[in-house]
Amino acid sequence: MGQTITEKIFSQHVGKEVYAGEIVRSPIDMVIGNDITTPISIKAFEDSGAEKLANPDGFSIVLDHFIPAKDIASANQARISRDFAKKHKLKNFFDEKDMGIEHALLPEKGLVVPGDVIIGADSHTCTHGALGAFSTGMGSTDLAFAMITGGNWFKVPESIKVNLSGKPGKYTTGKDIILEIIRMIGVDGALYKTLEFTGSTIPYLTMDDRFSMCNMAIEAGAKSGIVAYDEITAEFLADKDLAREPKIHQSDADATYCMELNIEVDKLDPVIAYPFLPSNGHSVVQAVADKIKVDQAFIGSCTNGRLADLKVAAEILDGKKVHEDVRLIVTPGTQKILREATKLGLIDIIVDAGGVVSNPTCGACLGGYMGILGDNEVAISTTNRNFVGRMGSRSSKVYLANSAVAAISAINGYISDPRD
Repeated sequence: MGQTITEKIFSQHVGKEVYAGEIVRSPIDMVIGNDITTPISIKAFEDSGAEKLANPDGFSIVLDHFIPAKDIASANQARISRDFAKKHKLKNFFDEKDMGIEHALLPEKGLVVPGDVIIGADSHTCTHGALGAFSTGMGSTDLAFAMITGGNWFKVPESIKVNLSGKPGKYTTGKDIILEIIRMIGVDGALYKTLEFTGSTIPYLTMDDRFSMCNMAIEAGAKSGIVAYDEITAEFLADKDLAREPKIHQSDADATYCMELNIEVDKLDPVIAYPFLPSNGHSVVQAVADKIKVDQAFIGSCTNGRLADLKVAAEILDGKKVHEDVRLIVTPGTQKILREATKLGLIDIIVDAGGVVSNPTCGACLGGYMGILGDNEVAISTTNRNFVGRMGSRSSKVYLANSAVAAISAINGYISDPRD
């Protein structure tokens, strides 16, 4: 009986063949916490009486939501993680000294690798499936259990095969592909399933595209997203000192899928998710016709804060000015991305156009800081959620889009089509 890539990853970890629907106790290669969720995990860890981590090198803490600290509460919260990291001599602890949004930073550091089982106390941990790993979000007490035991319980998820065909247009990206999938199946259409991305489009998709797609699998209700290891994955990993030896898996031709989706990517326009659900997708052509005025354009987050996003934004902004009624905020995913963008002159272009560039942070995405929306304000944003009040006031509205759309909209003052 053929297996999916997800079934093979779990089979390798538990030492026997397993299939979708089975409950397994699996070892975990990397456990990830951040400044919001880790203090809860630390309390559960210490309340249990545990004195040491089962796998210290397989535990990463990334302070990425509220640092530099935005207030006293966030400073005290970060200190809990700092003290724990120092006490346990964690080598994978990242704060202001090596900043980055966790789901951009850890792949950059080589800490998540193909074939891994990865968990994090953050719903967008599914991002790392772009490397051919099983990666999913769990609760903080689930994280504590993994810190203590080195493993956790899983129900092996069924897989949805997403067949992508055709070469994407210039301004159609991985973000548009995943928004189209969510539009098709809804925010619970892949509940506790894996979205497995495959087809003739895959070789055209950069790692940045793949990270965006897997990142928002959770917005379709999925347990994980995954793309099989290929030459593009190998090129991405080539210059990294990997934490473990990659374990390469491919789905069998006769693997069982619970559903198949087919998308002709060569015919796909950039997609805009209207408020107040990521599934409320419309073509950018419709958005242009609707003449949607924006107060803020945001480019960043674990979905779209990578170098490719800054490159396309700078390409569009070069020699132009942000509309007088619009605030453009750009947040690189990591310090390395910021440095590379600076060397390429991208930061100068963005600032010259009237944009502001912040430190790496999740702050704006969850309405925490660095870009909160006021009453009745409208944002075009490259983030992943547009629920009521997600980026600030409950009367504000967030339209989700790719970075090219956000950049051209910042110039024009209303949602626009970069192809124009």
